[in-house]
Amino acid sequence: MLPIILKMIQRVQTVYLFVATLLSGGAIFLFNLWVNEQNEAFYVMDSFSSGNKLLIAMAALFFVSAILTLVTIFQFKKRQLQFVLGRLTILINFILLGILVYFSQNLSGEITVSEKGIGLLIPIFTILLVVLANKAIKRDEELVKSVDRLR
Repeated sequence: MLPIILKMIQRVQTVYLFVATLLSGGAIFLFNLWVNEQNEAFYVMDSFSSGNKLLIAMAALFFVSAILTLVTIFQFKKRQLQFVLGRLTILINFILLGILVYFSQNLSGEITVSEKGIGLLIPIFTILLVVLANKAIKRDEELVKSVDRLR
């Protein structure tokens, strides 16, 4: 078991995906998304008690993104699947970004956002990290293919 973990850790995409997992699953508890007019910070977990279905879907997508990046880490022997899961994570985070922009711009009239929080940047950083991980996965795949041609 230990050699497998050591093999997995030595790859740079594992580090990128692990940081993306921490951002999607852990930073949402630390950083607020916005501050409303009553000076109350709004975190992702507050979405579940808001009653708004789009906000609940947003919170669920944060957790789906975290779980998907964590699963992607452990698919290190299947680089093609790892690459596809990375692209799916990027798509989920673009959807998250769209929902967050929608609410931060106050288009719906349901929320009055007076101050934006650093939590709005979490999907952007996650997308960046997963793109870097996908580049490293693709580089690994090309290296394996080139070695196979030499055989």
